[in-house]
Amino acid sequence: MRRWIDLIFLVVISCSAVAPAFARNVDLSTVPQRDSVQLTIYNSEDITLVRETRKVTFKKGQNPLQFSWANTLIDPSSVELKFLTSADKLEVMDTTFPQDKPQMLYWNVQSDFDGEATVEITYFTSGITWAADYTAIADKDEKTLALNGFVRITNNSGEEYENAQVRLVVGTINLVEKIAQLAHVSIDDLSRLGDADKKEMFKLEAGKFAFDGRTVTSAGTLSISGESEATEKKIIKEGLSEYFIYTIEGTETIPNGWSKRMRSFEGNDVALKIQYRYRPQEYGDQLVRMYLLTNNTDSKLGTTPLPNGTVRLFRDNGRDGLSYLASQEIKYIPIGDKIELNLGADPQVIFELIKLKASRDNIWMQFRNANIFRRVEDGAAKIQVNSKVVGWDEHDLFTQRIRNYSPKPIDVEVRRSFTGDDNFRSSLKPVLHDFQTVQFADSIEPGKKADLLYELVSHEGRNAKQNHVTLEDVEVKP
Repeated sequence: MRRWIDLIFLVVISCSAVAPAFARNVDLSTVPQRDSVQLTIYNSEDITLVRETRKVTFKKGQNPLQFSWANTLIDPSSVELKFLTSADKLEVMDTTFPQDKPQMLYWNVQSDFDGEATVEITYFTSGITWAADYTAIADKDEKTLALNGFVRITNNSGEEYENAQVRLVVGTINLVEKIAQLAHVSIDDLSRLGDADKKEMFKLEAGKFAFDGRTVTSAGTLSISGESEATEKKIIKEGLSEYFIYTIEGTETIPNGWSKRMRSFEGNDVALKIQYRYRPQEYGDQLVRMYLLTNNTDSKLGTTPLPNGTVRLFRDNGRDGLSYLASQEIKYIPIGDKIELNLGADPQVIFELIKLKASRDNIWMQFRNANIFRRVEDGAAKIQVNSKVVGWDEHDLFTQRIRNYSPKPIDVEVRRSFTGDDNFRSSLKPVLHDFQTVQFADSIEPGKKADLLYELVSHEGRNAKQNHVTLEDVEVKP
């Protein structure tokens, strides 16, 4: 069943026989439907700013307006009424919350004229969310891919919004209270709130949503569950200092309990690089295959940051079909940042770590309790010394053996972390990724094997220092 916010205009019927207007002398007249409604959805805090306008016919004198939020997640303390036309002739005298009618309020509007005016009602609601997802299809040679972005809006607010302009905000805000909690504030609490208290409660004013910024347009299509035809849409994107707003072109009807999926951008022939990585802290103890691309104009992206979402990755198999490769969650990617997609281990590339040699040297001895005594038998003097080993250098020679059985040359990047007092020696031109991690790279031709050799010298015992790696004859990565 569809639910609407009840906004009812109470028309006072003047009567020559009765000077004041009592409850029995009023009629209820339903205001026409919304002329416009705008939804600004802040996903990070489950908050949506709603702006709606209606045309209301006022009578000269006092006019009660009724607003109800029953069975919705609207925060009543955030509801505000403004006059967009004839503002100099209309004034809200007071706001009341009747005890016998929970989840309802009355505005008493004083009008200096008889006629029509446009009013704007703004409020915050919860239960409207949006999520991003992406489809990536690599070409059969894996040199470029097509990346399409989509946004899906879900309305569980309890309220239906017809022909709404929708804006989706990428960014994080901090609220003192959650909107879903404020939707259930008691009438007694609301009656004690003034406008200043409401603003302080939220630390957020409606005026803060009126952003300006550069605008980029991207064509797309709209797919609606239950509708027979797709409608061409555009999503306008505004760049801001802390936020990025997607504004969906035109208007959308978002029924309560429904979801809608819309295309946000379309990138074709996006430049693609393949790299094999060994990073145990990130990917586990395996060599993984990565698709690397950059969110910039050179790669035919870069018009907008990419929100958190799920990427589903496919490859053209060259037989008029697609091969599924992976599904991965990505975090927010600013313009100019890298997009890294993990395809997992490649069965055509074998990685092994083999210890070839181990030895010890530079042994440290500690001497103490030296005693001199004379042997009775021959009268010669003898020195007895108590000693023990307190430190040494452990030498380990490793090979990282990689066999490339794929038909293409591969680029390999390896990172290894060490937590002791270690020296790392290699001819692989390693760089220091951080104070505990060494990084180096190599290329391997198809059908070939490579042994990436390195020696690790660990200082054990009392002479050892803690928690750093030292490299001999290496460059430091900037």
